[in-house]
Amino acid sequence: MPLLEVRNLRKSFRTTDSLGGSSGRLVAVDDVSFSLETGETLGLVGESGCGKSTIGKLIMQLQKADRGQVLFDNIELNKLSPRQVRPYRRKLQMIFQDPFSSLNPRMTVGSILSEPYVIHKLAPARQIRDRVIELLEKVGLSAEHEQRYPHEFSGGQRQRVGIARALAVEPQLIIADEPVSALDLSVQAQILNLLQEIQQEHHLSYLFIAHDLAVIEHVSDRIAVMYLGKIVELTAADDLYRNPRHPYTEALLNAVPIPDPEQPRPAPPAGEIPSPINPPSGCYFHPRCPYADAVCKKETPQLVNQGKNHLAACHHSARVGRYLRHKTTA
Repeated sequence: MPLLEVRNLRKSFRTTDSLGGSSGRLVAVDDVSFSLETGETLGLVGESGCGKSTIGKLIMQLQKADRGQVLFDNIELNKLSPRQVRPYRRKLQMIFQDPFSSLNPRMTVGSILSEPYVIHKLAPARQIRDRVIELLEKVGLSAEHEQRYPHEFSGGQRQRVGIARALAVEPQLIIADEPVSALDLSVQAQILNLLQEIQQEHHLSYLFIAHDLAVIEHVSDRIAVMYLGKIVELTAADDLYRNPRHPYTEALLNAVPIPDPEQPRPAPPAGEIPSPINPPSGCYFHPRCPYADAVCKKETPQLVNQGKNHLAACHHSARVGRYLRHKTTA
């Protein structure tokens, strides 16, 4: 049984015009389904605005879905009241994209890390400080950082604090929402290695949200690719990079820089990303797709198994890869 199962999740937001009146609905997440096993890392990748972070918030019950199900350990979270959801906050934690805005600037790191123990009554008062210091050391900080405020840390150190806060309640699943996108490359590597060490030590599951394909390749067991609120491809990480079956995935892989100025770069997808308020008919990617034909403009492709548990939503998945510039290695 999967640890996490998302079924047909949908979330839309009302949009307003310049006068404050309703101008339509923006569909951020459109009929998304996937599962996550214990100890597994599922990477969720796509361009900014495709709905990745919204999925994380829907799973955490920070936002309510219009329809669909979020099952954690076979319990449907979106049917629970806020009081009933509270015990599951221990099992589900989130690492936020901006390590600065996610920490209270008026609290010391010691106070921030003490809160989970107090709220969930995980330790007697006399033991909390020892637990906090233990957490700090686990994420590569030290006891002397306990009395500092968030603004006194670098970006990488603040993200370590965010990771420590997520670990405090001993969760089963961590949703990492762009946890390294705001960090320098050298610091990114340190944080990614730290997350993998913690996963192995505590047998955690990760839903890792990012737009950087190199990061996603490094950490993921399986990868789901999103476009305009839909999952268009889902498969094992090595299979995705070697054998993409959706033209959008192919375009993302072609956009990854390689250290070879002699190798020609294929042209990027034509046009701009369509508006999620008024998406195209049929396949959402057809206005930018080199394989598109009349069928793509009329019929919406379903996410189906293309073989070896490689799911793709494309009418021409067998042809995809013709324009792939290079194959990466995991």
